[in-house]
Amino acid sequence: MERALTQEGGTWASEQLVLCRDEETGLRAVIAIDDTTLGPGLGGVRNRAYADDAEAIFECRRLAAAMTLKNAVAELPFGGAKAVILDDGPVPDREALMRRFGQFVARTAGAYLPGVDMGTTVGDLAVVRSAGVEVSCADEDPSPWTALGVAASIVAAVEQLDGREGIEGATVLVQGAGHVGGALARDLAGRGARLLVADVDAGRAEALASAVDGAVVAAKEALTTPCDVLAPCAVARVVSERTVDRLACRVVAGAANDTLATRADAERLAARGIAYIPDFVANAGGVVQIHALRSGHDEARLRADVLEIGERVRELLADATAEGETALTVAERRAARILRDARARRRAEAAAGALA
Repeated sequence: MERALTQEGGTWASEQLVLCRDEETGLRAVIAIDDTTLGPGLGGVRNRAYADDAEAIFECRRLAAAMTLKNAVAELPFGGAKAVILDDGPVPDREALMRRFGQFVARTAGAYLPGVDMGTTVGDLAVVRSAGVEVSCADEDPSPWTALGVAASIVAAVEQLDGREGIEGATVLVQGAGHVGGALARDLAGRGARLLVADVDAGRAEALASAVDGAVVAAKEALTTPCDVLAPCAVARVVSERTVDRLACRVVAGAANDTLATRADAERLAARGIAYIPDFVANAGGVVQIHALRSGHDEARLRADVLEIGERVRELLADATAEGETALTVAERRAARILRDARARRRAEAAAGALA
C-alpha cells in the first residue's frame, strides 16, 4: 500500500534514517532520507540545540518529508532528505566536526545531497564536500532565490484574492529579519508594499525596517498585528491550534519551513478565511537555484524558473477554490501524483529492460 504523502505521523523517513555520533569531534547528528523516487534526497543541514535526541529525530524526519513534497511539486529531479547536527555547545574544532559529518554523509552513497540550512554556512558545506561527497550550496547562498520565490508567491496570492495586479499598498509583516527575510522585505518594498518587520533581535528589525521604509513590530506581537500577509521567515510551527485564532492577516506565506504545527491547522486557517500557501511551495526558490547550478542554467533562466512559483501558487489557489479544499491538500495530491507517475515509469522501464 502506498504511503500517504503528508508531513504527519509515521509516514516520515520511509527509506533511511541514520544516527551519527563521534566522540572525538563531539558530533551528534541525524540524517533522514525520506524518498529518492525522483533523484537523490536533497535537503539542508540544520545545526541547532535540541532538548534531546528524540526531538532532533522528530524534526529531521518531518523536514525530510517536506523536502519530498517541495521537490516533487517544483518538478525537480530530487527526492527529499534532511540532516540535523545537534548543537551541544562549543566544540573544539568545528571544521573537524563538519568533515566527520561529511564522512557519515558519504556512507549514504549519493542518496543524500546536503545543503545550507539554519545554523550552517556555505563554508561548512565546503568542508563537508572535502570528505568526498557531492553537496549543494557550497559556493553560492540560495537565500536571495528563496526570497524571490516567496515574493512571487505573495504577489500571486494577493492578486488572486483581490482580483488585481500587483501588491502596491498591501501590508506585509515579515517575521524574521535574517538573510531570507531581509531579501524578501526589500523585494516587496520595491513592488510598493508596506512593510512591517518583527524579529527577536530588535536591532536587526530596526535596521531592516529603516532600509525598506517600514515599521517595527515587537516580536511577541507579530501574530496579532493586523496585516494583509504574514510572512514567517524564522521559527517553525508559528501556526497552531493555540495561535490560529489570534492571527490578524488574510494570507500566510513565508520562507520558514514547517509553518503549521499540524495539517489540521490548514483547515483551521481556511475556516477563518485565511489563505495558507504551503511553505514547501512558497520557499522552493532555493532548490530551484540548486537545480539551475547543477544544470548550467544562466541567471535569466533561473530567475524565470523561480518566478514560476507564483504561477504554481495561482493554480493551487484556483484548484483549491474549485474543489472546496485547502491549497495544502491540493499541493500534497499533486506531489503524490508526480511520484506515483515516476514510480510507474520506473517499473515500466524495468519490465522493458527485463524483456530486452
